[in-house]
Amino acid sequence: MTSASRSAAERPRGPLPEAAAPGLFLVALLLAAVNLRGPFVAVAPVAGEIRAEFGISAAEVGLLTSIPVLCFGLAAPLALLVIRRVGAELAVLVCLVGIIAGAAIRSAGPFWLAIAGTVVIGLAITVGNVVVPVLIRRDVRPGRVGLATGGYNSMLNIGAMVVSLGTAPLAAVLGWRGALLAWLTLTVLGTAAWLVFLRRRPPTVREDSAPAEHAVVWRRPLAWLLALAFAGQATSYYGITAWLPSLLADERGFTASEAGVSSSFFQMFAVLGAIGMPLLVMRIPAWAAISLVGALWCSLPIGLLLAPELFLLFCALGGVAQGAGFTAVFTVIAATAGNARQTAALSAFVQGVGYVAAALSPPALGLAHDLTGGWTAPLLIVVGTTLCFGVFGVAAALRGAHLRTP
Repeated sequence: MTSASRSAAERPRGPLPEAAAPGLFLVALLLAAVNLRGPFVAVAPVAGEIRAEFGISAAEVGLLTSIPVLCFGLAAPLALLVIRRVGAELAVLVCLVGIIAGAAIRSAGPFWLAIAGTVVIGLAITVGNVVVPVLIRRDVRPGRVGLATGGYNSMLNIGAMVVSLGTAPLAAVLGWRGALLAWLTLTVLGTAAWLVFLRRRPPTVREDSAPAEHAVVWRRPLAWLLALAFAGQATSYYGITAWLPSLLADERGFTASEAGVSSSFFQMFAVLGAIGMPLLVMRIPAWAAISLVGALWCSLPIGLLLAPELFLLFCALGGVAQGAGFTAVFTVIAATAGNARQTAALSAFVQGVGYVAAALSPPALGLAHDLTGGWTAPLLIVVGTTLCFGVFGVAAALRGAHLRTP
């Protein structure tokens, strides 16, 4: 019996039948995961209103999107400490409660308070980013880790899609502050579901050597390849997410609501990519699948440059790519890490490097737009970041396959 199964067998049993536990775990985890992108994606559809109220530049409003991403990178070691101290199950609860507190602070006052609340949101989601892959690696059967990771990524994108679609219409009625607060209903729902799960399976505190693992993982070439691939993935995703509504408003003359609906295709089609990637790698080598995803990723910025009238097509292709790319990186992590502790360390390292790079994307694209007065330069930057994902992703897949070969 493995250590994970022994730990599961030793947990106190609640009133639900044992057969219900895996389904309850996945439902609760996915409802929690739906909150790990929406709280800051919601800023993009109301960026104009925020700029007008506070009298700030495009680069400054971009901070409300980039600060959480910077936290994802810099605070990953802190997330490991939280998981070590309170256990993986309670770490999810810390994440959700932190999102609620941060969102309330963000909408409560002037710009500096919005920044402070955004930092709290970023720190809270960092814990969720690191702990969810650990729980999937630990508690999901090995043959289903890829599908569970795809389901997790799908919920990230469903949350982002719903928020992208609904924030502008809500802001028309409630104002931008009320619109951002309204999405806390999803966080409360996720918190309630996770509490139900905790009643079924009480949390366990795991004293492990995760910080020591984190200190060693940077020496592995595969870790750096994954980190650089994820940097290209995350930089492209957050840059497009932050500025696609503004680009469509400027280039196509859309209203804020129309731009939000149109850009939601980017989030919507990510669900197909997230679910399709595990199925694809069952049929072709992982490096070939990642090559295809990289080509789809590049089609988005290139298509917006060369044929902007076909933006819906390219948003859909880019959406499939970003969903598949995220799933690919974390599936490789789960497949190559030896246990849950190593998964936490490798996941934290990859996210640390990738998200620090990605945090530069929204303000950098905003600055490029302000300096040039158009969207050509920002889109050329995204071409480079999508190429980064493809090149290093293929290299990581080949390296991982080599390491798994006996």
